[in-house]
Amino acid sequence: MPGQQPRTPDACRARPPDTRLPRVEESIDILGLTSPQLAQAAASLLPSGAGLFGRIYSSAFALGKLDTENFGLSKFSSAAWENRFRVGLLPVLRVVMEEGGDQASRTAKAVLGLEDGSEIECVRIPMPGGAGGKATLCVSSQVGCAMGCAFCETGRAGLRRNLTAAEIVAQVLSARITLGWDCGNIVFMGMGECLDNLGQVARALRILGDVRGFAYSMERLTLCSCGPLGGLEALRGLGLKRLNLSISLNAANDKKRSALMPVNRGLGLDALAASLAAYSQRRNFVLGVNWCLMPGLNDSREDAREAAAFCRGELAVATRTAAYHSYVSG
Repeated sequence: MPGQQPRTPDACRARPPDTRLPRVEESIDILGLTSPQLAQAAASLLPSGAGLFGRIYSSAFALGKLDTENFGLSKFSSAAWENRFRVGLLPVLRVVMEEGGDQASRTAKAVLGLEDGSEIECVRIPMPGGAGGKATLCVSSQVGCAMGCAFCETGRAGLRRNLTAAEIVAQVLSARITLGWDCGNIVFMGMGECLDNLGQVARALRILGDVRGFAYSMERLTLCSCGPLGGLEALRGLGLKRLNLSISLNAANDKKRSALMPVNRGLGLDALAASLAAYSQRRNFVLGVNWCLMPGLNDSREDAREAAAFCRGELAVATRTAAYHSYVSG
């Protein structure tokens, strides 16, 4: 018709640029990164807003979520952060509390769920002198355990898989955010043998110590191990001089320890003692020796004499005993 403008094909029409970001199938869990690693990842993955990595990192560890709206970011930059990164809190499936006393003075176990349907445990252990920051959180390093100790329920199930550094750190954050367990000390003494997953445990240690996150000093972190072959040497090689170490001993003669703890069959107490003596990296190092008292198995006077003989040497030693409790599903 006269005066009518010709129609422009849709493909030729000018359109505003599409600022939507393609959804990334697998986002990165901030809990598995140190703040320098987050800085590097953000710089390489984000079109803008990477300079706020430090504040976002601190916020993630304080709030348990990715909070990008309070730092002056544009909607586009905020969406980019949420597209590429996440904070992987673990759901608390149930809590089992020790009976008697007030809540702050009782030991409590939390069962946490993982994305693959597996379950792990962390335990809040009140320490003498008060609660809160004086409490210790016992965390897991594996789903199951390959060590097969006769008195350990986790070992009976065998090893299913290692935990990632993010899943280890998430236990601490989930306990703090969801349960209010603000623990001043962390011990790797839950499910699994920590030296059997040393790569991810070492990453978790560095994340726990990051000054922009939890900022735990190494003196507040302890690895508890049964002493697998080569494990102590590999740990020493990390150069974490202030890190605490304790050994799960439970028997101080080879026949009895090999019966209770199969790991001893490939090592022996003499070799374990030599590895422990060579481990110390500072003058004031004190080795923890843990002993689970099992009636009729390792609680005699002779057991005590053998334990004292094992602990007698160049290293300063602090012994810790605990009564054996049969497993109760919870």
